[in-house]
Amino acid sequence: MSTEMDFPHRRFNILTGDWILVSPHRTKRPWQGKVEEPARFPTDVYDASCYLCPTNKRMSGEVNPAYTNPYAFTNDFAAIFPNEETTAVSDKLLMAEPESGVCRVVCFSPNHSLTLPLMENKDIVKVIELWQDEYRDLGAVQDINHVQIFENKGAIMGCSNPHPHGQIWAQKSIPEEVARKTKNQKEYYDKKGTSLLGDYLTQELMEDERIIFENDHFVALVPYWAIWPYETMIIPKRVVGSITALSSEEVAAYAEAIKVLTIKYDNIFKTSFPYSSGIHQAPTDGEEHPEWHMHMSFYPPLLRSATVKKFMVGYELFANPQRDISAEKAASTIKEQPSVHYTLAL
Repeated sequence: MSTEMDFPHRRFNILTGDWILVSPHRTKRPWQGKVEEPARFPTDVYDASCYLCPTNKRMSGEVNPAYTNPYAFTNDFAAIFPNEETTAVSDKLLMAEPESGVCRVVCFSPNHSLTLPLMENKDIVKVIELWQDEYRDLGAVQDINHVQIFENKGAIMGCSNPHPHGQIWAQKSIPEEVARKTKNQKEYYDKKGTSLLGDYLTQELMEDERIIFENDHFVALVPYWAIWPYETMIIPKRVVGSITALSSEEVAAYAEAIKVLTIKYDNIFKTSFPYSSGIHQAPTDGEEHPEWHMHMSFYPPLLRSATVKKFMVGYELFANPQRDISAEKAASTIKEQPSVHYTLAL
C-alpha cells in the first residue's frame, strides 16, 4: 500500500522526535527567487595554489606530504581545541561551559579533481578505512565522547576549498542531535529489545517506495521524514553501532552504496551535486550503546535544478521544517538516474 499523500500533512522523525510539514502541492508554484551558480567539477589533477594538494604549503606553514592515499591532519583553523583550561559561567540565566576537542581534515584523494562519485570503489574503501582509524583513535582519547565525521561538498554548502575532502570534529560533549537520537533509540531498544532503525529498515524494504539502492549489506533510501528535497540515508542491514564494527566485506559494500548514490545525485541535474553528509554513530563515552544503529545522512540543498536552492527561512526557522517534494517523488527521481556518471556516459 502506498504511503504517499498529495495533501498537506506532518511526518514524524523517529530518530530525533521532531515533526516535519510536507506540502506537496507547492511544487506547482512559479519560481522567481534566488538562482545559484551551478556547482562545477575541479578539472586539474594538481593545483599549485590548493592548500590540500600533496606537497603544498598550508596557511599554517605546514607542508603536506606527497600522500598517495587518503590523508588526515589536524585542522589549522579548528573550531575547538584540546584541553581548554577555562571555567564555566553560571550567572542566573547566563550559562556557559568550556568545550574541548580535536578537529581533523580528511583529504579523500591526492587527485584535486576527484569527488566521491568519480572515485573508484577501492579508493572509497580507503576513505572509509581512514574514517574507521580516526573514529577509533579519537574516540579512545580521554574526554572525547563524540566523533562527528562529515563532508560539506560544494561552495554553496560553505566548502572553502574545492579539493575533495571532509572533516572530523571530536569533542567532549555529545551534540544535541546525537543526544536526541541516543535517547530515542535507547527507549525503543529498552522496550522492544531490537534496533529502532533496523525495524524501520525492515518496513522500508517491505514497502519499497523510498528505496534507492540495495546490496547485500547496505540500503540507500529517502527517509520517510526527510526535510531536504533530495535527502537520503545509507543504513547497514546488520545492526552496528559504529563504522569500526564493519567487516571488510561490509566496508566494500558501504563504498559501493556511497558511489552509486553520489553518481545518481550528480546525474539528476548534470552537475557536481552539493550536499552536507554526516555519519551518526555511537558516542565514544565509554558506555555500552547496544541501541545504536549507525547511519549516514546526505542533506543536499538543490530543489528544482542545478541553480535553484532550497533555503531554510521564514516558517522553517521560526516554526517547523517544511518540504515541498514528497519523499516518495524524491526517491523515484533519484532511483531512476543511471548508475554511470553522466560525464562518463558518452
